[in-house]
Amino acid sequence: MKIYIFILFLSVVFFGTQIKAAIPSTVTKSDSSFVDENDKLSSLTNNSLTEFKSLSKRERKLRIQEAKLLVKQYKNDKKAGIADENSNLLLIILAVLLPPLAVYLHQGEVNDKFWISVLLSLLLWVPGIIYALLVIFGKV
Repeated sequence: MKIYIFILFLSVVFFGTQIKAAIPSTVTKSDSSFVDENDKLSSLTNNSLTEFKSLSKRERKLRIQEAKLLVKQYKNDKKAGIADENSNLLLIILAVLLPPLAVYLHQGEVNDKFWISVLLSLLLWVPGIIYALLVIFGKV
């Protein structure tokens, strides 16, 4: 979950002007909470962008390296099996609804486990669900 927040922050910092331009400017009066959130997001985007631009070139480079290091660490943790509990819960729900998708998201690539899941799901749905759950829990 931390990596998603971090990636969101980086996208706000690097692509702040595009995000600001994509936010709809016409909002009805009944959506006042949306307007407040829109203003907060806009001010956060502007503050983050000005803060990043005020950094020296060396500091910008260091921040980008830190971001890359955190992403690399997250990927290594994911490969090692250290995953967020929320993502496991979502994968379990997906394993019941769409077993091949759950296997693909867990593995991060189309490999033999994915194709086995597709085959089992096409033959009968229940074996596909069982196999997807086994892959998610690391038993296969």
